[in-house]
Amino acid sequence: MIITTHSYRGGTGKSNATANLATCFAGSGLRVGVIDIDLPSPGIHILFGEDEPARTINQVLFHRIPTKEAFLDVTPSELADKGKIFLMPGSPKPSDIAQVVKQGYAMEEMVDIFREFTKACALDLLLVDTHPGLNEPSLFSITVSDLVLMVLRPDRQDYQGTAVTLDVARKLGVPQIRLLVNKALVSLDWQALSATIEKTYGERCLGILPQADEMMRYGGNGLFCLQEPDHPLSKGLAAVAASILALRT
Repeated sequence: MIITTHSYRGGTGKSNATANLATCFAGSGLRVGVIDIDLPSPGIHILFGEDEPARTINQVLFHRIPTKEAFLDVTPSELADKGKIFLMPGSPKPSDIAQVVKQGYAMEEMVDIFREFTKACALDLLLVDTHPGLNEPSLFSITVSDLVLMVLRPDRQDYQGTAVTLDVARKLGVPQIRLLVNKALVSLDWQALSATIEKTYGERCLGILPQADEMMRYGGNGLFCLQEPDHPLSKGLAAVAASILALRT
């Protein structure tokens, strides 16, 4: 199952949600792949403790190494007797980012990478972390996905951009679309918010996650669901993961 996590704007917490959902899936005993196609501004590798990844998807796209050598086993020690997480990160090196921006790459190669990554690691799930907005790589990933998880904040600008993105995703024939509201104030009426979101977009809202000041304590370092397993945010992510797994049956 290919799951693309996407947002219309940056700052929604999409990468954090992706990394933590991957951890929840692995905690259920699954083999999970995470691939970062936000190549102009990669960052999900930091959450897995790989500040300077030795192997990246950039090296595959520009034919320096094969796909089977480009992933990293980033399974947290807490999950050692459960599932697995394999990461194919984007390169944070300025020269590699400049090469992607200047030269681009063939979208068809990305599909081959998805397929080869899945085969090499015998994945149950592949999570694709995209670049925000309507751009060619993100749209291409949406096209080949089994599920698109749209992450948005309870914010008018996010609402409008999400509507546009969902319309495009439907026209591309995505089998399943779900919504995830992030960074919601605890003072909001979440039940009413969820109902409004579903009525507005005509898609199911899998969850509403709270704004968590505690996350700032870690400064974007590490996986929050392991650092604070009893926090409402972590429990919310676990519930979203369970809802996604239910879609596989």
